Amino acid sequence: MSARFDVAKAEGWLEELRRELNLETHDQACTALRAGLHALRDRLTVEEAAHLAAQLPLVIRGVFFEGWHPSGKPLRVRTRHDFISLVERELPPAALFSAEAVVRAVFGLLRRHLSNGMIANVEHELPRPIVELLEG
Repeated sequence: MSARFDVAKAEGWLEELRRELNLETHDQACTALRAGLHALRDRLTVEEAAHLAAQLPLVIRGVFFEGWHPSGKPLRVRTRHDFISLVERELPPAALFSAEAVVRAVFGLLRRHLSNGMIANVEHELPRPIVELLEG
């Protein structure tokens, strides 16, 4: 896959997220994507996070791994509220979108672009309250 195609694919993902969250800029979409991906990444086992990352466009994979410290993972986040809090930590204080909307939009994006098997594996790793949140 060429780098140009990968960048175009990542831009397409950001545009989808921008429209779904009704955001004005790609920067806002990138912030939302980063927050959602990081919360998911930190709740998965290191192995499952690596499998998920392998299906992401290269540019988005870089966002996924940005600032990652795999020791101590997965985080013991078990409730819907605690998962949403993980996302809130990465959003700007005056974000124009809710952390819960980000969670649903980012997972919807993954659901549309990743294999059904990958999505099933991710859901298998998560507690039921978080899966229910992701299902919207």
